Amino acid sequence: MTSLWIAFAVLLLPAIWLLILPLRQARALHDAQRDYEANDTTAEQNVAIYKRRLASLEAAKERGDIDEERFAEDRLELERSLLEDTTTVKRRPLKTYTSGRFVVPLVLLVVVGASVVWYQFHGAEGDLVLLQTQREVQNDPEGSLAMYLDRLEEQAVLQPDNPNVWSELFPLYRQTGQAEKAVDALERLIAIEGRDAPLLAQLAQLRFFMEGRELTPEVQGLVDETLEQDPRQPTVLGLLGIHAFDAGEYETAIDRWRRAMANIEDPDTADSLREGIRVAQQRLGVDPDEAPIGQPMDEAQGRGIRVDVSLDEALTDRVSPQATVFVTARDLAGEMPPLAIAQAQVSDLPATFVLDASNAMSPEASLDEVNEARLMVRVSPSGQATPQPGDLFGTLDNVSVGPVNDTEAVNVLIDSVFE
Repeated sequence: MTSLWIAFAVLLLPAIWLLILPLRQARALHDAQRDYEANDTTAEQNVAIYKRRLASLEAAKERGDIDEERFAEDRLELERSLLEDTTTVKRRPLKTYTSGRFVVPLVLLVVVGASVVWYQFHGAEGDLVLLQTQREVQNDPEGSLAMYLDRLEEQAVLQPDNPNVWSELFPLYRQTGQAEKAVDALERLIAIEGRDAPLLAQLAQLRFFMEGRELTPEVQGLVDETLEQDPRQPTVLGLLGIHAFDAGEYETAIDRWRRAMANIEDPDTADSLREGIRVAQQRLGVDPDEAPIGQPMDEAQGRGIRVDVSLDEALTDRVSPQATVFVTARDLAGEMPPLAIAQAQVSDLPATFVLDASNAMSPEASLDEVNEARLMVRVSPSGQATPQPGDLFGTLDNVSVGPVNDTEAVNVLIDSVFE
């Protein structure tokens, strides 16, 4: 941090110079103003002009050009004008050039002090300390995870209200198997940042595993609070899938894991969920290669869309088998959020997807709300949920939405590339 404050001091030097510069020029300016006022003949010039104009008025009166009443009015106007001119040029006495000099250093101290105080409350000094700590441990030949944890714990004492300290400590505690400390760090982070769905979901997951993968009342309360904020929160859906799998409810587990996959961008996590789905399908005696993607195993009973997705052979070499496939249904006007999303891998293609209300991103926007939809199937090598240049895609408009069990599958071929 010493280098930071040195940098601040260096930046203050030009500002200090700009404040002091007028003081260095004060005497010269004072002398110039005094000389100007001493040699100013404005008043004499105004009086001379008054006399000339008054003489002209008197001459006009003697010639009979104006009468006595007009002469009196014009003379009064001249006297009023002279009075205004002489009043305007009347100046206050000059003060000495040292007068008020103390104000400049006072302003300087106030500006510097206020800047330092503001930075203490609103600056990122604490975050810079964290970054410096991380670099010191990385550059230390004897640096280790334990050393980094010790340094972070020191910062937690010094910066108890810095959320970045606890967001660094929480995953490290979890990684090193210190579950109680991880929970404490996460609860401190929630107390600072607020009860946001992602943080609550991680807390629910931690406590779920600490309780032996049981939905205790405390864990259930966290799950309910999270789903109330975000019904498609993937961490909680994954947790509920594990609980259902442990209870032998494989169809429910598959449903929840598939819904979680639709909202996960991390390819490693998606692979783990996909593997869990395949194991659950095997427990049910279903061939994973033949199982429809995007619905519970007992099949949806509501309205939806069946879609057969395949990849153009000409584009096979452009993506890896592990690339993510997003199948999205939208309203034709494009005014609503995605009505349904399913996710798989290129290695799963060709495959049949079933989209229904269980794939909705929110209860207010699902396939139950429309009679026709637009399908887009996109292959993302990066796994990003938003389209990127180089992604492959295929679309199909005006797809009818009807009873899932009685609806024939439509075909979508992935045959185009995002530019």
